Amino acid sequence: MLSAKMIERLNKQVALEHYSAHLYLAMSAWCDHNGLAGSAAFLKAHSDEELAHGRKLFDYINETGALAVIGAIDAPPIQYGSLKEVIEKTFEHEKLITRSINELVDAALSEKDFSTFNFLQWYVGEQHEEERLFMSILDLFSIMQPEGRDLYLIDREIGSKLAR
Repeated sequence: MLSAKMIERLNKQVALEHYSAHLYLAMSAWCDHNGLAGSAAFLKAHSDEELAHGRKLFDYINETGALAVIGAIDAPPIQYGSLKEVIEKTFEHEKLITRSINELVDAALSEKDFSTFNFLQWYVGEQHEEERLFMSILDLFSIMQPEGRDLYLIDREIGSKLAR
C-alpha cells in the first residue's frame, strides 16, 4: 500500500511525464515548421515514449489500489532559435526528469516502500539512456557546423536515431 505522500509524488511524476510529451510534441512541430523532418519525426516519437512512461506510472498507482490523478499540464514553449537550442533544452529537461526520478527513488527508500523502489528502477535505467542519447546528439553540434549542409546531416542523423 502506498503512503499518501508517495501517491502524491507519483501523480506529480505522471503529470511531469505528460508535460514532457507535450514539450517534445511542440518541439517536433517547431522542427517540422523549419524543414527539419528528421528531428521532427524523432521528437514526435519521443513524445509518444514519454506518454508511455506516464501511462506506466499511472497503471502502477492504480494497481496498488490508489487513485492515479492527471494534474494540470502547462503549455510548453513553441519558439526556438535553432535546432541546437531545441536539443539543449531537451537535454536540460531530461536532466530535470532524472532528478525527479532520483527523488522518487530516495523517497521510496526512506519510506521502506520496496515495491515502488523496485518499480522505479526501470525509470532509473531509462533516464540513463535518455541523457546518453541527448549528449550524443549534442556531440554532433560540437563536431559539425549547425548550418547549411551540416544542419541537413545533423537533422538526418537525429532522424536515424528513431530506431535506437
